[in-house]
Amino acid sequence: MLRLVALLLVLANGVYYAWSQGLLLPWGWAPAQQEEPYRLAQQIRPEAVRVLPADEARRLEAGPRPPECLQAGPFEDKAVEPLRQLLAGWPAGSWSLAPVTEPGRWIVYMGKYADADHVGRKKGELRQIGVAFEPLSNPALEPGLSLGGFASQADADAQLERLATRGVRTARVVQERPELRGQRLTLPAVDDGLRGRLDDLKPALAGATLRPCR
Repeated sequence: MLRLVALLLVLANGVYYAWSQGLLLPWGWAPAQQEEPYRLAQQIRPEAVRVLPADEARRLEAGPRPPECLQAGPFEDKAVEPLRQLLAGWPAGSWSLAPVTEPGRWIVYMGKYADADHVGRKKGELRQIGVAFEPLSNPALEPGLSLGGFASQADADAQLERLATRGVRTARVVQERPELRGQRLTLPAVDDGLRGRLDDLKPALAGATLRPCR
């Protein structure tokens, strides 16, 4: 019995050796070939493989970004024509220019201060009494703080009175910007294909910022 088991083991080892060495390949029985040229034959369009730049690789890993609506303006009439010329090559329906009037904006203002350190101290004092503040959109008022923006001076004056009851003593109402009339640029669906063309618009935007539609 032991002799029979030993004989079967020797026979099995011999068959395995022949299979692993490809000796049984003519009969269609052999392991998958891992050495060349078999792996090269299994490649699909190896000439299409390329090394991606780091920024493109990160963008692909993050996946496609959904389209977004962006706006800028209003622009004066003299600034509209350069925009039209740059946008003439964009796909139809990817942009529009329309007349718009933006009301003036009034803010409850604290400033101007001597420096950023002084602004930081004022922020700390406002936090202690629970008064919110926001950054300024008019660089001419820097360094300073806005305690809220309003479409009319009357609304801003009312807010100033409310803040005075909470301990705000040095604020005042100022007009952050006057009423603006002109043409507003709208890009309703900026996808990955159009995002790469936004830099081309910067010269014609004349410092205006593309921001999410409202």
